Amino acid sequence: MEIKVYHQILDWNEDVSSQVKATLKEHHTILINIMGSPGAGKTSLLKEMIQSLRKEYSIGVIEGDITTSIDAKTIHDLGIPSVELNTDGACHIEAMSIQKILPEFDLNQIDILFVENIGNLVCPAEFDIGETMRMTILSIPEGDDKVAKYPLMFTQTDCLILNKADVLPYFDFNIERVQRDYQGVNPGAPSFVVSTKDQSGIDLLCGFLKEKIDSLL
Repeated sequence: MEIKVYHQILDWNEDVSSQVKATLKEHHTILINIMGSPGAGKTSLLKEMIQSLRKEYSIGVIEGDITTSIDAKTIHDLGIPSVELNTDGACHIEAMSIQKILPEFDLNQIDILFVENIGNLVCPAEFDIGETMRMTILSIPEGDDKVAKYPLMFTQTDCLILNKADVLPYFDFNIERVQRDYQGVNPGAPSFVVSTKDQSGIDLLCGFLKEKIDSLL
């Protein structure tokens, strides 16, 4: 019975995600799903991407958190339309929540809608929220075994971002191992090594994003 209900939930979510995709396509809006653990630096990196992309694209943000509106306020302070989505304990965002929030934005005026998913390396990868693109962030302090331990998160993504590269000298982190494991589950997918502290790798990442976005708009 438990397995049966699980599949029903996934089927239902897939139906709603298709509706979300149709709405976004109608308005020529790209939805980018940002995934990663708590503390991986998702919000800090999102701020850097916004600053780089906002000159060319109009941007909105949905901030997913179990509780509080801290991250949404951080984005709002940048002058970017943002909505906080509290899951009240759930470890992921579902397509129904995105569908309900979309009317909060004037999609005719939004090129890119970022969704910062709940901090988790398991659940978010299992649910299609109607996104056009997925980004997975892994920070150096988390360790270099995470791709091997949580392969679905790194298989179902368009790029991997290794964040907090400025602390590499202080951690036993093997970048080559991570990239090898990543290519094993997601052959040919790009990866980037970045730091929001010293800005290393940010320009390269945002250049990739601009090319990707232009090809989708």
